[in-house]
Amino acid sequence: MTTSIPTSSNAAPIAGPFREEMILKQLKTVRDPEIPVDIVNLGLVYSATAAQLEGGGHRIDVRMSLTAPGCSMSDVIKAEVEQKLAALPEVREVRVEIVFDPPWNAGMMSEGAKLQLGFDSDYGTTSPGSPTNFGSPGSGSVSSGPFKVIR
Repeated sequence: MTTSIPTSSNAAPIAGPFREEMILKQLKTVRDPEIPVDIVNLGLVYSATAAQLEGGGHRIDVRMSLTAPGCSMSDVIKAEVEQKLAALPEVREVRVEIVFDPPWNAGMMSEGAKLQLGFDSDYGTTSPGSPTNFGSPGSGSVSSGPFKVIR
């Protein structure tokens, strides 16, 4: 579904000609209301592209996920993404598609997001269903999912 979105009062227009790096900058201002990290560093944005429209201006297409399929804030997050991107210069259309394939997992977060949320930087790097790495013999550490036991 293509939506032309008017700029709202809480999404101030950005000056200057449209540049693709503006997309990422705007997306980094959108936070999951339940988690104090932006959606880019959470790993929720799978793709964001800009296309030139025939009548002038740009359309931005975003494919993103949520931390859980039943996320109660999905409409709020999607609307904020649409509003922030619509505030970019020369943007005439914004399409945001919420997808769950691939399903989001904590391994998709940036290292900074993991540290900000109190996880080890390697949290989520073991894919679901794979054997747990218990460290090498004599290494003095045991790794089991998000936890590291140091002896």
